[in-house]
Amino acid sequence: MHLRLSLNVYIKAFDWLLVVGELAISEMNQAEVLRLAEGVLTEAGFKVSTHCASRPSCFDLVARKGESPAFFRIPANLSCTCRLEADELRTIAGFFGSPALFVCDKAKDKPLEDDTVYSRYGVFAISPGTLEEVVSRGFLPLVLAGPGGYYARLDGEAIRRRRLKLGLSMGKLAESLGVSRRTLYGYERGMAKASVSAAYKLEWFLGVPVVNPINIFAPLGRTRSFLAVARRVLVRNRLLQRVLRWLRRCRFDVFPAQKAPFDFIAQCSETKLCLVGGVASNSDRNLDMRTKEILSVSQVVGARSVFVTDGRQIPDNDIPLVYHEELTKIRDLKDLIAKL
Repeated sequence: MHLRLSLNVYIKAFDWLLVVGELAISEMNQAEVLRLAEGVLTEAGFKVSTHCASRPSCFDLVARKGESPAFFRIPANLSCTCRLEADELRTIAGFFGSPALFVCDKAKDKPLEDDTVYSRYGVFAISPGTLEEVVSRGFLPLVLAGPGGYYARLDGEAIRRRRLKLGLSMGKLAESLGVSRRTLYGYERGMAKASVSAAYKLEWFLGVPVVNPINIFAPLGRTRSFLAVARRVLVRNRLLQRVLRWLRRCRFDVFPAQKAPFDFIAQCSETKLCLVGGVASNSDRNLDMRTKEILSVSQVVGARSVFVTDGRQIPDNDIPLVYHEELTKIRDLKDLIAKL
């Protein structure tokens, strides 16, 4: 009896150690993927923001090469990401007309394949190897993971041109490929995805590339419901409420962020002035770190940074400050720009 109890305790302890070990490995992998992503982007000539870790955020870093920045989230496991996090990531990226990406090495207990694009709540997800292939070598992925398997996006016009050049009817080509005329019609009209094996067989038979690469850096547009979503976000900080009302009166489009180092992003369509801002909060325990992240992100996205304070919390860095009593004295955008 005692032996059985001791054995059960041992087994439970061993299981607990395995769980702790798996969590440690997961965290280590997440840190490694983050360092790898930062290194790959920097070596490829991207300007990379500091790691956003002062508080829970829907993105870990922002990188820019050329006109549009890209927002990156590096989760420990793709399956750990939630819809709310993905929605806010898409909204913030869409505000800047930027792409958003998850970069990680596994989903549940399966590794993410290279040269393959996954999707999680409307956000593309790729492996670190795929990121390196794209930014370092310019090789866009060709395979899209989806329910039931792996697929390829076909260039229907290229298929039709090649078929006609070879003098093949749709029925003859469909018979040679072992598919129905309806399926081939869907391929040529861009109405059907092909399995990887079907796409390979089609390219082999026609002798030309017919698979469209997947542009993982395609920018996300600001949706029509952006302002409706922005107004539904619950804002508890009274100073932030005041700042948002003031910005809206000044004809800014505003989005209050819940999972980001900043508290709001705002853009004036008349002047194209874009702000990335923070607001003092009693819960701030990493104020200097957070404001440094706001500065870094704003520099990468090409926006002005600002921090609104009640005077009790003053960050120890060079972020432009606006005291809350000054808001009523700022009459127009010129006054605001002078403060920045």
